[in-house]
Order: sequence, then C-alpha cells, then structure tokens
Amino acid sequence: MILGMTPFTLFHVVLSLIGIAAGFVVLSGWLRSDRRSGWTALFLLSTFATVITGFLFPFSGFTPAIGVGIIATVLLVLAIAALYRYQLAGRWRAVYVVCAAASLYLNVFVLVVQAFAKVPALNALAPTGAEPPFAIAQGLVLLAFCAFGYLAVNRFHPTTV
Repeated sequence: MILGMTPFTLFHVVLSLIGIAAGFVVLSGWLRSDRRSGWTALFLLSTFATVITGFLFPFSGFTPAIGVGIIATVLLVLAIAALYRYQLAGRWRAVYVVCAAASLYLNVFVLVVQAFAKVPALNALAPTGAEPPFAIAQGLVLLAFCAFGYLAVNRFHPTTV
C-alpha cells in the first residue's frame, strides 16, 4: 500500500487530483472565453469517475460524503448535457458553467476536508473539523469559487461549440 492507501483508494485520489487540476485549467479558460475542449473532457470524465468510485467505498447508511456525491452527480449530468447535448445554446451556457464550477468546488471542498483529516499540521489546527481554521479555509474556498464562478458566467461566451 502506498501512503497507507489501498490501490482502489489511491486510484480514487488520483482521479480526484486529475479532475481538480484539469478543472482549474478549464476555469482559467472560461475567464478568457476559451472552451479548452480536451481539458474540459478530461475534467468532466475524471470528476465523474471520482464521484462514481466514491460510491464504491463501503458505507453503512447515509453520510455527508454520499450527499456530496449525489449533488455532484446531478451537477455533472447537467453540465455534460448542457455542453454536449444542448451545445451551450442560450441559457445552457450558464447552466454548464455554474454546474461544472460547482462540481469542481465540491471536489476541492472534499480535498480540504481530507487535508484537515490527513495532514498532521492541519489536523492539529482542527481535529474535529468544527474549529475556526477549518471553517475559515472552507469559507475562503467558497468565496473564491463564487467570485470565479461569477466571472466565468459573465466572460465565457465561446464563438464555436
């Protein structure tokens, strides 16, 4: 096991990190009205695969992680439909940007949760996840995504789909 993870957990984490990295490339493209088709496909595919593999971990009962996974699934389905089925026509452009950005946010949200749970220095600051450092970190991430999401909706107007 690498870093104390099972191969499946490592696969899930790698998918998540690929999705986050590709998502930031896509987000930067939206801010310049650049679709970045290849990066977009990688972002949507790896993020969707992250969500699906997340449902394959053993669980008993409904957990916050399951709730986040359900929301992320709905957002990704809407983003994929807006992009590939509806070709970003009319309001589907905004639906795509909002849903894709929100799914990226959820992936980063989980990254922050896992960082505070697994990184000793961060865990010492917020061992239960209810302490101010955790809330501040998550609040800053949310504010950043709201700001960049707003800018992306207003700036992303690709001429070709």
